[in-house]
Amino acid sequence: MSRRLTVPKTYKLYIGGAFPRSESGRTYEVVSAGGDFLANASLASRKDARDAVTAARGAVKGWSGATAYNRGQVLYRVAELLEGRRAQFVDEIVQQTGVSASDATAEVDEAIDRWVWYAGWCDKFGQVAGNGNPVAGPYFNISVPEPTGVVAVIAPQDTALLGLVSAIAPALVTGNSVVVVASERYPLSAISLGEVLATSDVPGGVVNVLTGSPKELAPWLASHPDVHGLDLVGAGDLDWVDLQIAAAETLTRVLPPEQGPDAAAPSLSRIAAFTETKTVWHTKSLV
Repeated sequence: MSRRLTVPKTYKLYIGGAFPRSESGRTYEVVSAGGDFLANASLASRKDARDAVTAARGAVKGWSGATAYNRGQVLYRVAELLEGRRAQFVDEIVQQTGVSASDATAEVDEAIDRWVWYAGWCDKFGQVAGNGNPVAGPYFNISVPEPTGVVAVIAPQDTALLGLVSAIAPALVTGNSVVVVASERYPLSAISLGEVLATSDVPGGVVNVLTGSPKELAPWLASHPDVHGLDLVGAGDLDWVDLQIAAAETLTRVLPPEQGPDAAAPSLSRIAAFTETKTVWHTKSLV
């Protein structure tokens, strides 16, 4: 009986709903916890980061213009697809990190549950974060949350899937689009998530996934004028003060790095971090 040759996969970027190679042609080897070759991953460049921001900027209007109920249904569909590919994600996490199958299963299950949790807030967050304001006069005064725009994320670097989901999902709730730099050491789950998004109802460009070096990519994203929010949850090993300074040049809102097992834990504050408050005045009828 003849033996089949192994067909190693080259994991590409996920930009604008497509899977391009890095424009530089660069890749890097992803190895297992034991040092064995697993796959090649694209090493994203400054140009790839710019392309991802362009795609995200083009997707904001359509995604934020969808009803909150529709966004919730679209995100819930992603959770359904993640559930259907659960075994694949478990296998990738085991290979990349060397944890046991039970620990990998627990991470995947928690990531799916967290995605569902955020999907459920899409049509509820406005009621919690918005309000009717008392004013002196015959007016209605109503405050409502609106998305900030394009959010660049440095994903947690010590987890393959859970940290990634924990950083992406809250930004999507109110209608932001995302450019995320995945874990450099554990990138395979990030591109597999891109494959899930590509086969879901999430419009192309709403989520863009870059693999490679956060140290190389973060400065370009922080200083990009079309990035409106910067989540540095996974940037604890970088010079994130310089990133904050670069972001300040374009008035970009910044979330500082978080450390420990509760980094990027599910919370309404992570949704609110990338929203703006719009206040509307309207006269009361005098009839």
